[in-house]
Formats: sequence, C-alpha cells, structure tokens
Amino acid sequence: MKWNARRIFSLIMLVLAAISTYQLLSRPQPIARPETVENERANAQSFKQKLEQLSAPRDAASAPAEVRFTSEEVSAEMAEAIGALPSSPPSTPKPVASAPTSPDSVVGPGDIQVQNYQVKLEGNVARGQFLTKVAGKDIYVTLAGHLGSQDGYVTFDPTEFKVGDLTIPVSLVNSALQKKLAEQREQLKLSEDVASLRVENGELVITRKY
Repeated sequence: MKWNARRIFSLIMLVLAAISTYQLLSRPQPIARPETVENERANAQSFKQKLEQLSAPRDAASAPAEVRFTSEEVSAEMAEAIGALPSSPPSTPKPVASAPTSPDSVVGPGDIQVQNYQVKLEGNVARGQFLTKVAGKDIYVTLAGHLGSQDGYVTFDPTEFKVGDLTIPVSLVNSALQKKLAEQREQLKLSEDVASLRVENGELVITRKY
C-alpha cells in the first residue's frame, strides 16, 4: 500500500486528537494540599471573622483597614458557598461557568456544576481548580491569573487555562472569559466601603475606604 502525504497527515491528526482527548480526561496534579473537614470548617469560620473585622466601625481619623486571607481560608469559604462542606446543608452546586467542550466555548453561554473547588494564592497570582462533568465524564478545569479591582468592580486577567492536563492558550479564551465577566458585572461589584482587592505575597488583600 502506497502512503501519500494526505494519509500521513490524517493519521498524525488522529493520534494528536487521541492524545488531546486523553489529556482532557486526565486528572491534573492538585493545586493545593487536601485539608481535613475540621480544618476546612475552621478556615471558613476564620474567613467570616476577618470579614466582620473589616466591617467593624472605625474612627474617621484611622488609616484604611486592611484584611488578609490565606489560600486555605478562601478555598474553604468557596467550598462552603457551593455546599461542599459537610457542615453545610446538602445543596445543588452553583453554576459557575460554561462547559469546556472547546477552547471557543469553554467560557461561553451555559452553566456547569462545580465540585471540589480548590484555590491557591501564589505571589500575586490566584489559581483555581474545580471538577465538573461534561457528557458524563469528569473534567478538571484549572484557571490562573491576576485578581484585582477597578472602579468598584472585581477584575481578573487570566495567565493560564487548562482542561485536564491540556494547556489551552489564554489568547483563545480570554475574550470569551472577559465577555462572561461583563455579563456578570453586577455580581462582581464590591461593597461601597471597599477601596481595593488584590492578591499579594500569596494572600488575598482587601482594603477598606473608611
């Protein structure tokens, strides 16, 4: 049998597609060390206590208050928010983003069910990883970027996007992601007394105006 260039190219594409599918379904390395239920409950409680400190009445002459949250506190609070902590009543996971069926639709219209949410803050980068189901298959999505605020709203500039073990160029999903954020703009609005929000030295920092 004589092999021509088109047939060879088709076989190469078939192999690459098989590898990509395997990578999509692969379980990536966890971004954070698993915590015990007791530690998660404690971290979620610590998150709430710090928020209360931030909203406590202050002297008008005082400098703006600043509260710092660790990765573990943020991760535990998010887990509790989607009903993933045993201490919370069972609930349906909240829709967060669209199903990652392709680079173009990964943050497009539609919602997915989020489970096992993890957050890791490193330097000035926030990294999140969650599990969802697509066509009955477990899919892990990892998203990293710079979290900040502008004009009273939370902002996010992605630096990394992965589905399973497959890295997808940020340039392919950034416009769709920013459109999704724009659609949910009001949900990203900060409280009137919050001056800024950022990730610094591996912590989430929230500063109060007054």
